Amino acid sequence: MMDTMPQGDTPINDIQVLLVEDDPTVRAGSAQALDLAGFLVHSYDSAEPVAKLLQPHCAAVLVSDVRLPGMSGLELLAAARAIDADLPVILVTGHGDIAMAVQAMHDGAYDFIEKPYSSEQLAEVVRRAADKRRLQLEVRTLRQRLAHSAGIDAYLLGNAPAMQALRQVILDVAGQPADVLIYGETGTGKELVARCLHQFSERGKHQYVPVNCGAIPETIFESELFGHEAGAFTGAAKRQIGKIEHASRGTLFLDEIESLPLAMQVKLLRVLQERCIQRLGSNTPVPLDVRVIAASKEDLKDYSDQGKFRPDLYYRLNLIVLHIPPLRERREDIPLLFEHFMQDAAARYKRACPVVPAAQMQQLMAQDWPGNVRELRNAADRFVLGLSARAEAAPPAPLADQVSAFERMLIEQALRAAGGSVAEACAALGLPKQTMYHKMQKYGLAAEDYR
Repeated sequence: MMDTMPQGDTPINDIQVLLVEDDPTVRAGSAQALDLAGFLVHSYDSAEPVAKLLQPHCAAVLVSDVRLPGMSGLELLAAARAIDADLPVILVTGHGDIAMAVQAMHDGAYDFIEKPYSSEQLAEVVRRAADKRRLQLEVRTLRQRLAHSAGIDAYLLGNAPAMQALRQVILDVAGQPADVLIYGETGTGKELVARCLHQFSERGKHQYVPVNCGAIPETIFESELFGHEAGAFTGAAKRQIGKIEHASRGTLFLDEIESLPLAMQVKLLRVLQERCIQRLGSNTPVPLDVRVIAASKEDLKDYSDQGKFRPDLYYRLNLIVLHIPPLRERREDIPLLFEHFMQDAAARYKRACPVVPAAQMQQLMAQDWPGNVRELRNAADRFVLGLSARAEAAPPAPLADQVSAFERMLIEQALRAAGGSVAEACAALGLPKQTMYHKMQKYGLAAEDYR
């Protein structure tokens, strides 16, 4: 008999079965069937010991006969639900107890099995209950992680090595006075990175001024950025402080800088070199203490080679360069991000936060997400609103791609759990070293990235 319960921090892949059956023959046969199905089984001949051991969030499934000496299975169900209403409880009933079992389902039982039952039937019901429990604990772990996130971890979510490295670099360079260039595909979170650079520095006490270079008409661009004096042009009735001057002592974020007109690139270069501006209609330079963070979804070196971007401005910006990985290169972060976005959407729409079935989450993790984190957020919103039953923003990837993505994720998780030890990861996955190295090469994985 077990004298300790599997705790909430028990690895959630190791869901245990608590079997309560007073008939020694049935108890032995059921325990053997579950053991052969791959479960760790703890058997009891009465309900009282189990009731005393039950704890919230234990990694277990409870299987109990209804008719027991002393405390009945129905009483054990009530005790279990009082401690943890989500614990799956499977009741075993005799002939003629069906009505009672149906009532038990209404009272919160996960399922019931009627005697006599086959080993296969028992194993299948327990397997489904274990999958449900595993999912519950995974969601709870994700929500706890989100609730206890602090500092930069609360802003830039993700446990992928690339995101951990990015957060560390941001903290390392946030306090530096040098300008920063951020590269990332559409929807990867370039402005979020810029805000972190601003917030986790002394400049966080002052203005953060975002400018989308592709959204301002070229005819008013200079006035928007540099400001103007009264009478500088028709309609300029009073002095206006430009975006750059407004960001003094703080941070100026220039998004989509690849869209900046060439004529404005010359003026921006002068600002970066001299740290002062002149408003339109004025000959008086205004000194600035401003940090410039630029972001682009295009390779500015290629743009420079094609004559679309000034080389001198490119080299001026190309000092501290941050690269944000696309979502398809950090698929293991999708469950955490999706859960975060669902919680946010549930709060905004005043709805309950749903639970995503494991199979559905695997579909989400297998998609390519060309719109990256922004697209994933939209999918989470739709899922919370019930507008998309599959919670997918695009058609699912081909099966081969889904399998490859899932395989890569499993290898990454094993390497991370093993601290970069290929030998330990091989043992965990049951792979020969030669096969492991071949797959690591196929997916571009390096053991040192996980140490």
